[in-house]
This record gives sequence, structure tokens and C-alpha cells, in this order.
Amino acid sequence: MAIELDNSFTVPVPPEQAWDVLLDVERIAPCMPGATVTSVEGDEIAGQVKVKLGPLSLSYKGTAKFIEKDPATHTIAIEATGKETRGAGTASATVHASLKPDDAEGQTTVSIHTSLNVTGRPAQFGRSLLPEVSGKLIDQFAANLRALIDSTNRPAEAEPEAAPAQDAAAAMGDAASTATAAGTAAATQTTAAPAQPVAQLQQEDSLNLIKLVGGPVLKRVLPIVLGAALIAIFQRRIRGLFSRSKS
Repeated sequence: MAIELDNSFTVPVPPEQAWDVLLDVERIAPCMPGATVTSVEGDEIAGQVKVKLGPLSLSYKGTAKFIEKDPATHTIAIEATGKETRGAGTASATVHASLKPDDAEGQTTVSIHTSLNVTGRPAQFGRSLLPEVSGKLIDQFAANLRALIDSTNRPAEAEPEAAPAQDAAAAMGDAASTATAAGTAAATQTTAAPAQPVAQLQQEDSLNLIKLVGGPVLKRVLPIVLGAALIAIFQRRIRGLFSRSKS
């Protein structure tokens, strides 16, 4: 099943900075639910994507390759292919992304066009579901990416300035007070103020489609789940009968 998908999101940095972030595949991979990068060699990336459909789990292994990177126009093109690790399903995609300055100053709009072709069990969900799934997935990726950028850009807290040195006469005249003050200052420096919490990424080992889009997935996955359950029950009964006939 072939389908064309269009999505967009914004990031809180100008295009030049967003360009560098989006090309750092290993850094941004955790922003995509269920995705794992296993190796990066030049413009070629190898990885794995895990998808959950209720009790069913799908795992794809594949490769992606940058076929275009134009820093002048801030456009990217990627070709990707993958195959189920325990099945005959396949997925292939050509992705074109462009970065443009957003209406809000200092932000970037990332527009993505994907030509996707899938076979196997995911194709049973039909064309009506994939745009919704891709939209929700891009939203979560964008939220994680913004959190990553925000945590990277958060300025470090300034070091507390040292207290001005006491003049020698005061130090000599009140040695006991000076020692007490020094001890208090040392204790204060030892207990540093807690840092601002870093925004947490919604990292997940697998992409849970039911959690992502809820009802629409349930309506389509239910027949598949029931069919898988019936097959599992049938197989168990056959094994049981076979075991009893042996004994």
C-alpha cells in the first residue's frame, strides 16, 4: 500500500541551528518513539523500529540514507527501507524535509513530505489511519525535540562570587568571628542550590499505536487481535491433542 503524507512542526531555534540539530541523527534518535540507531557511517544509518499494536508487537530493521543535503536551501532528502524481523512485511519511504524561518522570530518550521509504501500487517489498517498515526507521531517527536533543544540551550547558573577579603586588621582583631564566618561560608558552598530540572523526553522502547491514537486503532486492530488470539488458541489445542495422542 502506497501513501503520501505531509506533516510539519516548529522548533525554537533559527534554521541554521535547527539544520545542525536535525542532521545529528544519533542525538535526535531518542526523540522518535520506538526508534533505535545501531550505526552511522557517513550518510548511511542503520537502525530498528519497534511498534506495538495491542498484544501484537512488530519490529523492523532497516537502513536510511541521505540522498540530498543542501545547506543553502536547508532541504534534506532521505531514502529508507526496512523489513519485519519476524514476518514478511516491508516498509520503504522517501522523505523530503525543508526548513523555513517561522513567523515567530528565532523559530523554524520543518515541513516533511513522505512517500510511504508498506506491506504486511500494517497495510491492513488502511489509508485512513496512517495519516493520523503519522501526525501524532510527528507531534510527539517535535515535543521531544523541543525539550532536547531547550535543555541544551539552558544557560548554566552563574557561580557565586567570592566574598570580599577582610582587611588584615579586622582579621587579626576578631580571629574567632572570622573562623566562624569561614566555616559557615564553606558549609553554604558545599550545599549547592538545586539545578533547574531538565525537560524529560518521552522515550519509549516501542511505538504504542493504541496509546498514540486510541479509538481509531482499536477499531482496526481488534479483528487482527481476535484473529491472532484464535490462531494461538487453536495452535495450543492442536499441540495438546498431539501430546495426548503420543502418550
